Amino acid sequence: MKQRRLVYLLMVVVSIIGITNSTMAQNASKSAKSSTKRAYSTSMDGQKIDGYRGIWFNLKQSRSGYGPKYSGGLGTYTMKHIPMAVYSKEVNRTYFVYGGAPAENEKYLLCMVGCYDHKTKKLQKPVVVYDKGVFNVDDPHDDPTIQLDKDGYIWVFVAGRGNKRAGIRYRSVKPYDISKFEYINESIMAYPQVHYHPEKGFALLFTRYDGKRKLFFQTSKDGVNWTPYQAIADIKDKSKNDKRSGHYQFSNLCGEKIMTCFNRHPNGQCDYRTNIYYIESKDWGKTWTTADGQEVKVPVTDWQDKCLVRDYQSVGKNCYIKDISYGSDGNPVILYLTSDNFYTGPKGGKREWFTIHWDGKEWVQNKITESTHCYDSGSIWIENDVWTVIAPTEPGPQYWGTGGEMVMWRSKDKGKSWEIVKQLTDNSPRNHSYARRPLYVNDDFYAFWADGNADRNSISYLYFCNAKGKVFRMPYNMKKEWEKPVRVK
Repeated sequence: MKQRRLVYLLMVVVSIIGITNSTMAQNASKSAKSSTKRAYSTSMDGQKIDGYRGIWFNLKQSRSGYGPKYSGGLGTYTMKHIPMAVYSKEVNRTYFVYGGAPAENEKYLLCMVGCYDHKTKKLQKPVVVYDKGVFNVDDPHDDPTIQLDKDGYIWVFVAGRGNKRAGIRYRSVKPYDISKFEYINESIMAYPQVHYHPEKGFALLFTRYDGKRKLFFQTSKDGVNWTPYQAIADIKDKSKNDKRSGHYQFSNLCGEKIMTCFNRHPNGQCDYRTNIYYIESKDWGKTWTTADGQEVKVPVTDWQDKCLVRDYQSVGKNCYIKDISYGSDGNPVILYLTSDNFYTGPKGGKREWFTIHWDGKEWVQNKITESTHCYDSGSIWIENDVWTVIAPTEPGPQYWGTGGEMVMWRSKDKGKSWEIVKQLTDNSPRNHSYARRPLYVNDDFYAFWADGNADRNSISYLYFCNAKGKVFRMPYNMKKEWEKPVRVK
């Protein structure tokens, strides 16, 4: 911990004395900017918190007079932080991370880790891995991700938004134990997506803001020593003199195959995100191909590259990717939402949910349903080729705000038709959103998410459901080390 603090202080000192040739030094001085100021600077790293309390956040970008671009309970934000939960059959526990807050009236960000024991059906008091409030950061773009290695050590990758805050890697001191973590190292790392193979080690896909959102890839055998950055996508539309683009990506690991899909932001404007691209690697990132095996040169630079799956740019549609998974054939299945534009409220037009999957010969698209906000976000589960989507597709109490009421959808014909299995929440006081799929999911902890009032500052609870759709609220206040969640439906 002292090493990491010293590194950060040195970065700040360098920026103060005016050495501007270092991107990290330039931006470190900006990390203290936040809408929430902390009254004290004592770090809470390593402390237990007596309850599960999600972070509330408002981006403060108004759209069409119908509320901000996104806001509310963002403890499980963003969908590009992968994974945020992982199940271990060795100890029969699900470990998960989230963006937390010390209390309802304190909104600075705590990067938290929690644990659910499937035998006792109890939650352990969560632990602060990294206290971002020391630097007055309240931004859930810095929420962490989690992974387990073959020896049972728990890894937490704390995101750093842009290039102004470093991404930091931590590892549990003991296997399968959340009580204490040690600092490992740090680098530029936004939207970390960390995958693990017991023989090959870690594969990390992430974003750097090198003038725009560029996609990168690294590997590591031990989590300590990493390969150099490999650029994945940096698209430019030369025909339109597009010199600034940008991307968001979503990735998964199928055996040894790394799969990633991404969109593009014409002229660097993420409000106009569009298109779907897909590439995969069967040799741990040495070479990349399309779904049908055509070699793709990385970084991808042409917006009409052979890895383009769906062209929404030509029809003027926005595309918001939500998740990527794969069927029994190992082929990719992508979950996403489209809209007419980026506006909130009725001016945004239809927000339509789709899946698109590779059937071995072509990409097949099918519609699921519609919802009311571009940032309504959920995940897809695929088990024995039965597809399940959990997402806030029903309007919530903040009708035009981020999220809504959580619904479980299911398809038994690979997306051709969908039906509602169960509406998981109803008559809620606050919108629910960002339903996340745990890695190696156990049916008792099938999805988890947070709620929050999308219209004004509010409390934010954390929830999870089982595979049958029973919903539980994590205790906001805990007196004991282990407590049971509250059944809400």
